Amino acid sequence: MVMPPSKALMTSAPSAARQRALRRHALRRSAAAFVLATLVALPLAVLYRAAVSRPPGASWGWETSLPSLVASEEEEEGAEDSEDIKLERVLKKASTGDNTVILTTLNAAWASPGSVIDLFIDSFHSGVRTNSLLKHLVIVAFDQKAYEQCVKIHCYCFALGTEGVDFSEAKRFLTAGYLEMMWRRLDFLRLVLEKGYNFIFSDADIMWFRNPFPHFYPDVDFQIACDHYVGNATDLRNIANGGFSYVKSNERSIEFYSFWYSSRLRYPGYHDQDVFNAIKHDPYIVGIGLTIKFLSTKYFGGFCEPSRDLNKVCTMHANCCIGLRSKIHDLRIMMEDWKSYLSLPPNLKRLQTSAWRVPQNCSLSSSHR
Repeated sequence: MVMPPSKALMTSAPSAARQRALRRHALRRSAAAFVLATLVALPLAVLYRAAVSRPPGASWGWETSLPSLVASEEEEEGAEDSEDIKLERVLKKASTGDNTVILTTLNAAWASPGSVIDLFIDSFHSGVRTNSLLKHLVIVAFDQKAYEQCVKIHCYCFALGTEGVDFSEAKRFLTAGYLEMMWRRLDFLRLVLEKGYNFIFSDADIMWFRNPFPHFYPDVDFQIACDHYVGNATDLRNIANGGFSYVKSNERSIEFYSFWYSSRLRYPGYHDQDVFNAIKHDPYIVGIGLTIKFLSTKYFGGFCEPSRDLNKVCTMHANCCIGLRSKIHDLRIMMEDWKSYLSLPPNLKRLQTSAWRVPQNCSLSSSHR
């Protein structure tokens, strides 16, 4: 007797489905058995190999193995992150409680052992209340060699990629490569402000001798050092130097940095410092409400205009100096002068005002760094 089609399907379908389910179940059991065997056998093999190869009486060394394994995993995860995420991570780790970081930039020419970056770091160690500031310093590397050297000497490094541009070699003042590097730096600083971080930017050829924070003006958006200081912090006749600045993150400063960066098109062939000294008079800056003050060379000096009192100096900049060798030569002498000052007894320190033996190889004939 032939069953109705509907009943035939109802009888045969469960049988076929059951067969497929049994096959899947068998495959899962086989796979599970294989995984279990692997999980059991692999540690035993590792233990056997370690037992055979390690010297008699040697410890297993779990304590030293685990951190390196975790570190390598973090590096692998970090390698997959975008540049933006990496920047956010390093800024967060280095920032103070009020979201302030110290930034400097570095290329291979300034990164070699014994070069500018080593003197820069040494100044923090030798300065008065500056050593602790290193935990807030982020070194921004323009090239791979600079980044590799950075991670050897400092904990917070960031590789700033610029596609198709080689920033590794020393850039002669006002050459095309120099200008491109300066403008790339300025655009990066704008990005830091947009992320909500205040910053102190310092060129690496600036020696930090004292904590500068007590000498910054409160409630000012933008503060900048000078090649020449006329004696009044608000006077626009001050000749600014872009190598050292303290900037608060807000709408006004972000808009100002965008305006500053776009102004490079109005002044082709000029670097960011010269363009700033031109646009500081622009009514647009008054319109956005940006507050600007200039830092006195009494505290923030340089070869252009040295800080005369070693009891007050915070930073000294190798400005008005062209050529890497000249910079390094004079920076080393300046560090020797500072350490000689520190070695004096307190009563002689108070009498020690002008004791710099620099500039020597650096020329004061130039008005720019």
